[in-house]
Amino acid sequence: MTNHTSLSLRYLRLAVGLVFFGVGLGLVVIGNFGLPPWDIFHQGLAEQTSLTIGIAMILVGAALLIALVVLKEPMGVGTLANVLVIGLVVDATVTIGGSPTNSLLRVACTFFGPIVVALGSGFYIGARLGPGPRDGLMTALDRRGLAIWKARTVIEGAALAGGLTMGGTIGWGTLWFVVSIGPTVQFFLRRLDTA
Repeated sequence: MTNHTSLSLRYLRLAVGLVFFGVGLGLVVIGNFGLPPWDIFHQGLAEQTSLTIGIAMILVGAALLIALVVLKEPMGVGTLANVLVIGLVVDATVTIGGSPTNSLLRVACTFFGPIVVALGSGFYIGARLGPGPRDGLMTALDRRGLAIWKARTVIEGAALAGGLTMGGTIGWGTLWFVVSIGPTVQFFLRRLDTA
């Protein structure tokens, strides 16, 4: 396999991963049993500014790029693509999915959402084209000795606290996301890392 082909496959993995990530977050929003911690924060920002939740994600992601610079975390095309793509995919998923009233469908969306997010994380972080700003914080803590699952759990917990102060929506889906995202990201990243 040539270097050009290898790089093309990595870009494909990045694109697939970002789409999965956005769809997974959108599923949790559609489920409406409580948002992931970061999205509680994004929701509060969106409600206070009349933005969509996806556009709020993009703006927060852009602000987090500054933190990555301070932490001297490597960035790449994947970092910037994360900021731009995921929010748009979330908005599209929510628009397509609407507001289902079937409780079983809503439970399924809420349950599988974090797993789809973790699969997306494995693809795009494993492509090694630069983590997204939120995942960059996770990998920065990992480089400083905190296991990925612990780092992700701490970051999600901090976002949850911030989101609650802004009046975001919390429910059992929030708790499920917090406890499931770290281990599932670690599971998929170990299997999808290109190195």
